[in-house]
Amino acid sequence: MPIRMDNVAIAVRDLDAAIAFFTDLGLTVLGRDEVSGEWTDTAVGLDGNHAKIAMLQTPGGQARLELFEYLHPEANEVPPAQANDIGMHRVAFEVDDIDEALAVAARHGCFPLRGVATYEDIYKLTYLRGPSGILLMLAQSLTKP
Repeated sequence: MPIRMDNVAIAVRDLDAAIAFFTDLGLTVLGRDEVSGEWTDTAVGLDGNHAKIAMLQTPGGQARLELFEYLHPEANEVPPAQANDIGMHRVAFEVDDIDEALAVAARHGCFPLRGVATYEDIYKLTYLRGPSGILLMLAQSLTKP
């Protein structure tokens, strides 16, 4: 049976703020919608499911990110995931210039958890908290021509 990864979905507190953050990093909005009704209740498993959603795409279209803000039922606030938590860990993006990407993130109030590290002269990378406390990794290849 063939299978392919379609997208990663993340619930956020403020859809517009999350879209601004990710588009500033270079993603493109493919579309926005507001969804509700029996089909969403069935698909998601929540009665009265009502959410604003947006689908974003990385340059070149190799990856998509779905963001959604729950209107009903009210979103559950949970502590942000830590790197060693079981379950959804983080979303990683390769960037051409990590310093430029971190400057963009800083304009949104998002900073590295500890700093920027170098892995075996292959990558410069860091973890940071994005909108709604999303754990992100930014990595710059040091081996590309």
